[in-house]
This record gives sequence, C-alpha cells and structure tokens, in this order.
Amino acid sequence: MKKKLYNVIFPIWFLMMFPMSWIFVLPANFIIDTIVFLIALKVFKITTIKEQYKKCIFKIWIFGFIADMLGSVILLLTQFFPSEGILKDITIAATINPFQNIYGFLYVAIATFISAVAIYLFNQKIALKKADIDEKTKKKIALILAIVTAPYVFFFPAKSLYDQSIMDVEGNLVEEHIICEYVDR
Repeated sequence: MKKKLYNVIFPIWFLMMFPMSWIFVLPANFIIDTIVFLIALKVFKITTIKEQYKKCIFKIWIFGFIADMLGSVILLLTQFFPSEGILKDITIAATINPFQNIYGFLYVAIATFISAVAIYLFNQKIALKKADIDEKTKKKIALILAIVTAPYVFFFPAKSLYDQSIMDVEGNLVEEHIICEYVDR
C-alpha cells in the first residue's frame, strides 16, 4: 500500500505559533505599540506621557499580542475545513495567498477585523483602565491602537516565501506537493 506525505504549508500568520519566531515578533510588536501609543498620547495633548506610558504599555503590548493570536487561531481553523468547494478555496487562500479568491480574502479580513475589535476592547476595558485620561480619550486611543496595530500581516501572501520549484507555470503553489513517499510493507 502506497502512502504519501504531503507538504504542510506554513503561512506567515502560523509562524507566530512557533516560539523561535517570538524572538522577533514580540519586540517588533512592542516597538510598534510603543510608537502608536506615544503618538496617540501626544495627539491628544496628554501632559503626563511618561506616567501614562509606564502604566499602560505592558498591558497594551500583551493584550495586543493576545488579540493577534486570536486572529491566528481563527485562520488556523481553516486547516480543519473539508477539502471541497468554497471551504477548500478559503483554506488555500488563507494559507497561501488571501488575494487568490474572494472567499479567502473575506475570511482573512474577518479574522483581521476580529483581532482589531479585540485590540480595541482589551485596550479600552483593561490596558487603559488605570490611565489618568478621560474616558472619551481612552476610547479614541484604543480605537487608534486597534486600527493601526491590527494584524495586517495576515494578508501577506505566504506563497512568496516558498521555493519556486513547487510553483506551477502560472505561479500558483502546487497544492499536493509530495515531499516524501514511502511504501508500507
């Protein structure tokens, strides 16, 4: 009986699940969150920037990362979809290239939107709770953080990271690229 072991495609959002990638992802997220938060504080003319930064940045960073992971889990769920019809189109697009079809694009957009909403809620309800800022401004800062720091990397076409030898003549990733074949005796 012949069995085939197929290539498992790891899109950019799935790399967040690997601890080695965290060495780069965590500091990058912290820097981006810091820049956005400091600019928002400046825009809203908060005079105690240093104090507010110290009170909030760690929670903003942690909960932003948790929100990104929530979106990653939503995208990871595609790996359990049946391999037929629209669900197959969503799986392939979410895994390889969100711009490949409208269904995959919309699914990735929904995952990104859910992460952005989570970023907003986490920041408004938890991360900015102890900040000495009025509630209206907290909501505006949370909204800015959600819009600017949403995980747009989900839209990155992961197929561009793969070896071109597994691409067909049109530049599409071959779905069932065999990496190993063995015979069960």
